[in-house]
Amino acid sequence: MRPAEHDGRGADAQGGANGSAGISEALVGGGVLALGLALAVGAVSISSAAGYGGVGPNFLPWVVAVVLMACGVLIIREALAGGVAAGSETAERARPRWAGGVWVSAGLLSNAALITSLGFILSCGVCYLLAVQGLRRAQGQAASRPATLLADALTGLAVAAPVYWAFTQLLGLNLPGLTHTGWL
Repeated sequence: MRPAEHDGRGADAQGGANGSAGISEALVGGGVLALGLALAVGAVSISSAAGYGGVGPNFLPWVVAVVLMACGVLIIREALAGGVAAGSETAERARPRWAGGVWVSAGLLSNAALITSLGFILSCGVCYLLAVQGLRRAQGQAASRPATLLADALTGLAVAAPVYWAFTQLLGLNLPGLTHTGWL
């Protein structure tokens, strides 16, 4: 018996995925596709009565469902073509960096925990700071320098403040604020 010939992308000569990485990626793609289908099933039950500009409350769930299903199909296609991990130049690059995911998760959880006490702007700023720290650390960048921390914190506030103002001042929606003025 001859060993399978590889095309350099991680797929064998017959076009199958190489090892468990391709199977894992196909399973992730299937999960994303299933999530999109589940969201589409839920969107069917939402009223389509038109609101602002003729767009009803079921519009956004349908957009998210379609995008998730498209992403799921693309992930499955990539997995069947050899997978993303198999195309990596080195095994080190393909190795997951869990610390980055922990930082991003900490940012999301801190936002949920702090939004009612700190308000939208500050809690989203903290979320942004922690998430960017995780992404920087996952890429191996120097993330703990004071200048980097300050720049990330200010960028998070600069992104969160206009979003808060757009929702509270322009759309008239209530978001948790630090004060009752509607500006912080």
